[in-house]
Amino acid sequence: MSFKKLLEPLKENLKQNEIVEPNNLQSKILSKIKGGTSMLVIAPDNAGKTTSIVISVINKLKAAFEDAPRALIFVKDKQAALDLEALFNTYKKGTDLRVYCAYDEHDLETQREDIYVGVDVIIGTPKRINKLFYLNSINLKKLQMFIVEDADFVFKGNLTSEINRTPESIGRCQYLVFTDRYDARFERWEETFMYNAETVILKK
Repeated sequence: MSFKKLLEPLKENLKQNEIVEPNNLQSKILSKIKGGTSMLVIAPDNAGKTTSIVISVINKLKAAFEDAPRALIFVKDKQAALDLEALFNTYKKGTDLRVYCAYDEHDLETQREDIYVGVDVIIGTPKRINKLFYLNSINLKKLQMFIVEDADFVFKGNLTSEINRTPESIGRCQYLVFTDRYDARFERWEETFMYNAETVILKK
């Protein structure tokens, strides 16, 4: 997919950061993500996985809408959440998309109140997202995109159950999992909630 087809503010923000055309990975996946395909993306470090997430979410959601989040992104820890939020803030300039971080070290009640006001994208750690969800603080009825960044952390931290619980409460949704390496345990995800997901492998 050419960047010419991107949302105008996003395209301009990419240009200002000297990104004028998609790299190899983005050429393979951006148009499919835009079309709603669920995907398991396996690519090495520095292949552009995180930037692909940000571009895809901004381009798909476009602008603030109602109160419930439309994209939920699982990350491994607070620093990963803050780093991803910073990248979103760079590329969403000119839009009114609301991006929010939910991580374990932050006050739970404050997070509940912030999310209640209205967000479009929640970036969070699995345990905190689940805690907020079971306190009825996250409405998943409008969710369009369920994303896991650098998903190998899920198995290393024994967080599979935290990730798996959330899809049980979601209707139709697009699932996107990004990882550096394949793990056979991804097959269980494909059987339980990533129905008909396409696997894309970018070799070093």
